[in-house]
Amino acid sequence: MDKIPFGDLSRQYKKYRSEFDAITSAVFEKGSFILGENVSAFEHEFAAYCGCSYGAGVGSGTEALHLALLACGIKAGDEVITVANTAVPTVAAIRLAGAVPVFADIEEKTYNIDPALIEPCITGKTKAIMPVHLYGNPCRMDEITAIAKKHDLKVIEDCAQCHGAAINGKMTGSFGDAGCFSFYPSKNLGAFGDGGMAVTNDEEISENLKLLRNYGQKNRYFSIIEGINSRLDELQAAYLRFKLRHLGNWNSRRIEIAGMYNDAFGKAGIIQPSHQKDFRHVYHLYVVRVKNRDRFMDFLDEKKVRTLIHYPYPVHLQDAYINAGIGNGSGSLPVTEKAAEEIVSLPIYPELTDEEVKYIIKTVIEFFNE
Repeated sequence: MDKIPFGDLSRQYKKYRSEFDAITSAVFEKGSFILGENVSAFEHEFAAYCGCSYGAGVGSGTEALHLALLACGIKAGDEVITVANTAVPTVAAIRLAGAVPVFADIEEKTYNIDPALIEPCITGKTKAIMPVHLYGNPCRMDEITAIAKKHDLKVIEDCAQCHGAAINGKMTGSFGDAGCFSFYPSKNLGAFGDGGMAVTNDEEISENLKLLRNYGQKNRYFSIIEGINSRLDELQAAYLRFKLRHLGNWNSRRIEIAGMYNDAFGKAGIIQPSHQKDFRHVYHLYVVRVKNRDRFMDFLDEKKVRTLIHYPYPVHLQDAYINAGIGNGSGSLPVTEKAAEEIVSLPIYPELTDEEVKYIIKTVIEFFNE
């Protein structure tokens, strides 16, 4: 067996090479590269896919979160409740908006924010909740939105890892005031570079987003509010329009691979991913928990199976945020900190072959049978 990479983006390109090359040629022949017809079309198509009325394509998932906060009226000094077991961009976006992240601990089984721990975090400065649908597994949005309604808070969903995830058929990104997606290349729906989108059912928020992403300009060269440059690239939008048509099949393949893992690992001494009934987990990542994680990862690496950790350092324990006075330090989020010491991500992407999946399973079981 050749080495199995954690991810291999070239496989998708090779499969659809002729289609991607034709898309590239069409955009270059058209000669429109900024906020062109592909961006507009993709905004409509992806918003509709998410069950929302409006979409605003931006430069990255981080910028989707940042601009959604601003579009929802979050101001400097406002507090935003979120989690620390996430990629740094979640918290970076809050800081870019001038707001203050406040960390709630997570559920041990799902690794998502624990709704029961949100209200104790609410103060007079709290203005929003930013749940992160981690690894492709939806948060308990009915409970979260009920808390937000009770306290008059905005909800901005971090959907960077959950393209196509749903609760009772309702798509993530459509529960809150805005849903923010990343199209980083490795995502379930990924571009060939950076890109992002915020979707919403609120026309005013949509209008604010489109102003903010383009210098606050409604008419060219005349800004009516302060904004920045954060625009989804026309070429990336064209690729994403094509990829969106395949997302359902790609997600189904991820779910199929996860099912193969789940069936095999039931008695292997490994804590498997968990989700609730009627929640559609789309397995952006297949994250397990094991004791002796370093030895486990080294063993798999020796057997040519590459693994990663998502994420080894909770945000509240990273120097940049400790030095900024954010969070309450070690011991303040016990479930988050415990999980960070044990989690490990196994390869899962649509282009993995059944032979590779079976080899990964065989190798994992071999470790536990040593």
